[in-house]
Amino acid sequence: MTTRRQANPRPATLPRTSDRFQFPREVVSELKKVVWPTREEAMRLTFMVVVVSGALGIILGIIDILFSVLVRSVLIG
Repeated sequence: MTTRRQANPRPATLPRTSDRFQFPREVVSELKKVVWPTREEAMRLTFMVVVVSGALGIILGIIDILFSVLVRSVLIG
């Protein structure tokens, strides 16, 4: 029984020069459409993120302390 050998697939061809630079051009084109926030908006939103993160950190810290006290009282009795 002989097996037939398949022909090698076509070698991959390099994209044309115009195709190689199409993606970076599209990225630049999309970035020009972005509406960037003003400095005041960016500062206000950054402040809000810091405040909310701090508040959540404090809340989770309090919950952690409460669970620690609860586990100690159950285990130690």
